[in-house]
Amino acid sequence: MKIGIVSDSHGKTSRLRNALQLLADAGAELIVHCGDICSTDCLKLLGKCGLPAYLVAGNMDRSVIHMAAKAEKAGVTFSPSTIEVPLPGGKYLVATHGNHEELLDELIAGQQFPYVCCGHTHKQRDERVGRVRVINPGALNHPKGPNYPTAALLDADTDELAFIRIDP
Repeated sequence: MKIGIVSDSHGKTSRLRNALQLLADAGAELIVHCGDICSTDCLKLLGKCGLPAYLVAGNMDRSVIHMAAKAEKAGVTFSPSTIEVPLPGGKYLVATHGNHEELLDELIAGQQFPYVCCGHTHKQRDERVGRVRVINPGALNHPKGPNYPTAALLDADTDELAFIRIDP
């Protein structure tokens, strides 16, 4: 199963659209957005991408109740803090924004999920901590490492991860 991972779009619909298209073209079967989507237009775009979409709220996402209603209407699975994405074999990928460091640390330390995805720092991360692979796809807006927008494509069957440069 190939999973497209994005984060920190901060309302930039063109970048999110480009990322979703590139991920779909690369074979993504579902999309995980790790928070700071920051606009109803981006949320609608996520819902119209043609793939199952999962979204967790970030620290810049206001009115979580409003966001939950909009996500449901758009067909996007939403959670205010963490979201579990089913993987083959009865396992789950878990995503959180990452601004609550204690929560992120607990998800990693628990060693319950093979993949813990996050955003918030605007920096790519691919690190193994015990049995857990921690993934931050970088940011679609104001990236800090590298200095251009990126997304990630995870193949959960082969455990391969690729970072994809997104044109602004």
